[in-house]
Amino acid sequence: MSDFYQTGVITTLHQLGKTSLERIEAELCDFARTRPIALALPALYSEFEGPAMPGIVQELAKVKYLNEIVLVLDKASEAEFQRAREFMSPISTEVRIIHNDGKRISAIYETFARNGFSVGERGKGRSAWIAYGYVLARARSGVIALHDCDIVTYSREMLARLCYPVANPNLDYAFCKGYYSRISSKMNGRVTRLLVTPMIRALQQLIGPHAFLAFLDSFRYPLSGEFSMITELARVNRIPWDWGLEVGSLAEVHRNYSPRRVCQVDIAANYEHKHQVLSADDASKGLMKMTVDICKSIFRTLASEGVVFSDGLFKSLLVSYLRQAEDTIMKYEADAAINGLRFDRNEEATAVEAFTRAIAMAAQAFEENPMATPLIPNWNRVSSAIPGIFDMLKLAVDEDNK
Repeated sequence: MSDFYQTGVITTLHQLGKTSLERIEAELCDFARTRPIALALPALYSEFEGPAMPGIVQELAKVKYLNEIVLVLDKASEAEFQRAREFMSPISTEVRIIHNDGKRISAIYETFARNGFSVGERGKGRSAWIAYGYVLARARSGVIALHDCDIVTYSREMLARLCYPVANPNLDYAFCKGYYSRISSKMNGRVTRLLVTPMIRALQQLIGPHAFLAFLDSFRYPLSGEFSMITELARVNRIPWDWGLEVGSLAEVHRNYSPRRVCQVDIAANYEHKHQVLSADDASKGLMKMTVDICKSIFRTLASEGVVFSDGLFKSLLVSYLRQAEDTIMKYEADAAINGLRFDRNEEATAVEAFTRAIAMAAQAFEENPMATPLIPNWNRVSSAIPGIFDMLKLAVDEDNK
């Protein structure tokens, strides 16, 4: 059972005891009459062959309040696209699949390139962005929710709690981030626990109070892949296509909306999905790639708000971060002990050492090219530069799904 403590500059919506899923879903059906809800699902075809998607489809088949589901399918042949369509058929909600490797969608990406728009490499960021574009093109939904497709512990209660704060017109939230525990026999979520939070607090020590850092530090799980938002946010937000997607998206939310219209909600007692390897010796993959991208995104956001980074500041950051992270390990060791969880101090310390190197790599990359952090243009700009792009996208997806 969660506490009800409010901290930071955003609202926290806790799970207080056992709530009635039937009540929440009934209210969502009522809200959806005036605020129709779209669900965006960025997915690799390989996830249809894994343990998570069967359970996700089974749960979504029971959901009655969704207006549309937009699944963006990556790394799939034509035959695999057709199999994915069949896989999703038990769901009664209208499902549209965007086939990223299909001829029609490939032609859409070529149209962007011809008009000078870089929409990044394939990945979750680009898939989320193209899903937003299709929802905007259809103009049928007022709320967009998004979650990953590798959630082994998925239940429809997660989705209901995620959608509720934005769909409820009486609450007036524009953006809602999901949070949860990442616990198995041990504590997971290393990048959040051992990189993001200690680095944010180290930056606060060095540069003093800063609105964006206070905003980031308010989230219990800033790297969670689950959120809901009003569709207007999908129109104006620029998002990174790399691993900086989550913190970059939060930066855009902070830029465009007051923290009073932002909340986080406890969506699950526990959450399990696939884990990335640390890859401590290779910054081109695994958690090292992720951490470098995340750090660059944070540095770029702070620089855009007037923070001046220097070689001396980055050196101080490494020392301050290391101290913060080492203190954090001690706290988690005690937390694990009282809860009977396995805790490998050497494994945690190894991760912190790798993350320290990742911060240094990100700092060097930022100093060499501070504008290099990839951001996909927002849909307002794209639709202005390419009149009719929404019609083109809608036609391409609809033709693929005939």
